[in-house]
Amino acid sequence: MKNKKLIITLSIIFQYILVQLAAKFPKFIDEYYSRGLYQVLSKLMRYTFGWISFSVGDVFIGLLIVFIIRWLVSNRKRILNDTLQWFLDIGSALSIAYFAFYILWGLNYYRQPIHKTLGISDLYTTTELIKVTKQMIDTTNAIHFAITKSDTLKVVSVYNRKQLLKMSTNGYENLKKHYPSFKYNTPSVKLCQYSVPQAYMGFSGYINPFTNEAQVNYLTPIYSLPNTICHEIAHQLGYAAENEANFIGNLAAISNENRYVQYAGYTSILKSCLIELSKRNKTAYNRLIKTINKGVLKNYAESKNFWNSYKNPFEPYFKKTYNVYLKANNQSRGIESYSYVVALLVNYFK
Repeated sequence: MKNKKLIITLSIIFQYILVQLAAKFPKFIDEYYSRGLYQVLSKLMRYTFGWISFSVGDVFIGLLIVFIIRWLVSNRKRILNDTLQWFLDIGSALSIAYFAFYILWGLNYYRQPIHKTLGISDLYTTTELIKVTKQMIDTTNAIHFAITKSDTLKVVSVYNRKQLLKMSTNGYENLKKHYPSFKYNTPSVKLCQYSVPQAYMGFSGYINPFTNEAQVNYLTPIYSLPNTICHEIAHQLGYAAENEANFIGNLAAISNENRYVQYAGYTSILKSCLIELSKRNKTAYNRLIKTINKGVLKNYAESKNFWNSYKNPFEPYFKKTYNVYLKANNQSRGIESYSYVVALLVNYFK
């Protein structure tokens, strides 16, 4: 048994080498894993867990935390009395988890970049950004006014969160007509049962790689929830990079037939453009911000106030940990990679 655990523990070294080797062949990963094996595994997991109303992954996480605490307490003396075996127990468990993560989902971090598969440039000028930002302002203002019949009232959704979970998949039905790879079957989108700690960590959603359930934070402002749902579905489809999931999620939201879902998508796109424009051309940013409906700005303030209410001394450490995780998985700019969605959006809309 000791030899078996030693072999399993040491295998993580070879697994790591294989992952780094696979990273050098993004076309191979894209074709045979992301569009091949992963599609089979992800659909199987969504068929298995998608019909269950609560998040099975969240339950597993809770049970796992309890098991780990119980194991550490009951085996605390072994760290001195049986040190090697104690470390082998932990090492073999981590090695198995590492293998499962990359087989079930993680290899998607190393697939072909989406701008290459869709034939979209990843470069753009500030002039192009200004033009697209103006376009997004006009469209966002129009949808906002169509919903509220006022340019000063913020959008308040007439749908509850569970309704939005079902409605938000419609955009993918329309999107697949132009991009077949965005076809989404067997929905498995859940409200996260740990939304409070998730909010304190600064996250609005995540995908559980071991159950392929998309988890969304039900505490976040409801006007923006559909875009988060679409973002997490993009992860389920095998697009692990955050900038790519943002891009696909935005397109799915604005392709939806419901105005409230469209509004969530367009406000997200506009916000991304404005943030980037504020860095590139402050004068243009200050000029364009004045043309946005006050009601839209109130929705932005609603989101800002929500996240500010959950700020805490530990949040930067959670973000730093996630930043390290992203950099370790082929996203060299870490959390900053979120802003790279602008390049995809500008070139798509222009």
